[in-house]
Amino acid sequence: MQIKYIFVIGGVMSSVGKGTAVASIGRILKSRGFKVTAIKIDPYVNVDAGTMNPVEHGEIFVTDDGTECDQDVGNYERFLGENLSTDNYITTGRVYQAVIERERNLGYRGRCVEVVPDIPKEVILRIKKVAQKTQADFVLIEIGGTVGEYQNLLFLEAARMMRLQKPKDVLFILVSYLPIPEKIGEMKTKPTQYAARSLNSAGIQADFILARAERTLDEKRKKKLSIFCNMPNESVISVPDVDSIYEVPLSLDREDLATKILKKFGLNPKKTDLEDWKQLIRKIKSIKRKIKIAVVGKYFATGDFVLSDSYISVIEAIKYACWANGVSPDLTWVNSQHFEEDLNSIKTLSQYDGIIVPGGFGSRGVEGIISAVKYARENKIPYLGLCLGMQLAVIEFARNVCGLEDANSTEIDENTKNPVIAILPEQKQVLENNRYGATMRLGGYPTILKENLKVYELYKNFDLIKGNKIFERHRHRYEINPKFIPILEEKGLIFSGYLLRKDRTKLMEFMELPKHKFFVATQAHPEFKSNPLKPSPLFYGFVRSCL
Repeated sequence: MQIKYIFVIGGVMSSVGKGTAVASIGRILKSRGFKVTAIKIDPYVNVDAGTMNPVEHGEIFVTDDGTECDQDVGNYERFLGENLSTDNYITTGRVYQAVIERERNLGYRGRCVEVVPDIPKEVILRIKKVAQKTQADFVLIEIGGTVGEYQNLLFLEAARMMRLQKPKDVLFILVSYLPIPEKIGEMKTKPTQYAARSLNSAGIQADFILARAERTLDEKRKKKLSIFCNMPNESVISVPDVDSIYEVPLSLDREDLATKILKKFGLNPKKTDLEDWKQLIRKIKSIKRKIKIAVVGKYFATGDFVLSDSYISVIEAIKYACWANGVSPDLTWVNSQHFEEDLNSIKTLSQYDGIIVPGGFGSRGVEGIISAVKYARENKIPYLGLCLGMQLAVIEFARNVCGLEDANSTEIDENTKNPVIAILPEQKQVLENNRYGATMRLGGYPTILKENLKVYELYKNFDLIKGNKIFERHRHRYEINPKFIPILEEKGLIFSGYLLRKDRTKLMEFMELPKHKFFVATQAHPEFKSNPLKPSPLFYGFVRSCL
């Protein structure tokens, strides 16, 4: 069959659920036996998401090949069970950069290069590259932002041009919100009507509307949208709020969206197989027991609101591990700065079954996190440290067990006499030249695990050790300083896994404390490879110890 392209565009407001829609549509098409891939288009001029503030943008997701991208790519991977690559992420910055570089190299053979059509053509080139590389039957493309915004006009133009070139192989889905104002008490279709007409003004007629709302869409409003948005009644798909985003594929399947999409493309419907997903939802809904987990971090506050999106992959990985253990998580976001402002408040951690410290950068809130690590170690509370969470666990151990009172990271204190965490020489040179974008240790790296230790046994139980190696993704600049490894190990800290570099030097990747119920940390980000049907071994072991 010819490759089919589905563009997903948002209407009315941001955060309407385009990423979840793309991931869910991908899942129901995959359940019909098709090969599916997904692309995220970000209208930002940034070349990638690596230099974006996580409090403003949300989590920076990292692929196996080291691309720092939008968190929606993480959703695609988790729902599809597929590893995506740098080609699956497109930004305005990447597109313009490629066009300008081609022009500088006479790639346009001296002709005048214009925003239209050359920018949309580059976008189309990148979309088709993904299709050819993956050999997918369906390529789902999420266009970031909201229809009517100036920033995504050129991407809509690319989509329009693709429909013109391949009218039988391209369709459009508008994900739009239908508000129910509290004082009015009636679901309003007018904002979605305007969104559909804004899309029309870009030369695009939506084939489907995914009507997002608090409640299920009634027939009267379906008919209204059908008439005013110029589509058959059955093309208006109700997508009400659900308790978990993992219910959305089942919600779309009940609306028979996959069959309707196949018919639009002139393809024969195939029998669906969503049994594994149905079992997952049944299990989630049947769980009664909860465990209390504190996520101690520093990227939560944004004005008067809490932005848990800063750690979305961590949060989802906790959920998967809990569900696999037959419990649900009761998560509390703990701002580490509170422990710095009030030393006695550290005792509030006693109410939790486990403590997780995720990744982060900079000195803000670090001393508060170190206090939390110390509390977990001394009070035998299960602890899982991720990236910064490992570095600060090593600093805490060096200070309070090894007697190196001023132990620190050179990221936090350049002049520390005991830099137990230090930057690699090549990274130091990068920073001196102000080259920040895409220069960290990024993507998947092999780790050699030491046998018969806690980390080894966890990965072994999940059948993820190949030889004596496992692969996890990374995003950091600072490493355990080799000079301090002997004293740390002498005092009882075990480095249970390491990366062996080409020059035969070792970078420590995992640590654990053998006399503790569960005190494990990693320099990696195992949350990036965790998915609902295959939880991360480290998160699974952490949750099991919390029980």
